[in-house]
Amino acid sequence: MVTLIIGKNGSGKTKRLVNLVHEAVERSAGNVVCIEKKRKLIHEIDRRVRLVATDDYSIAGFEEFYGLICGICARDHDITDIFVDATLRIGSRDVNELLAFLKKIVKLAQGADKAVTFTISANEADLPPEIFDICKKIA
Repeated sequence: MVTLIIGKNGSGKTKRLVNLVHEAVERSAGNVVCIEKKRKLIHEIDRRVRLVATDDYSIAGFEEFYGLICGICARDHDITDIFVDATLRIGSRDVNELLAFLKKIVKLAQGADKAVTFTISANEADLPPEIFDICKKIA
């Protein structure tokens, strides 16, 4: 399942994501991964969570980002949950590219039996409606 936390900058998306990460690590029988652009959450995320900063790997654009997520899944089959903060800053602000990326992530998540959650800094009205056909929005 792929879920989205959507809102403007400063609306509490990251705080909500951190809470979901902590809930997941407590209930998961496997491993939890949190991906962010820069190492900002290191003191907020439980040490049992694998924290990955995309800037450490020079990830830019949705194609490279997708490759990173695939590599993480291929490396550790025990991952149950993946959380991503700052999705548009990692990929791009192009909502059509975001849609194409999310379509691939939905397929990957279903095939690998992973729950994936993204924060999206945007107005919901500015996103393609098709995104909500394939992803679940959470408050």
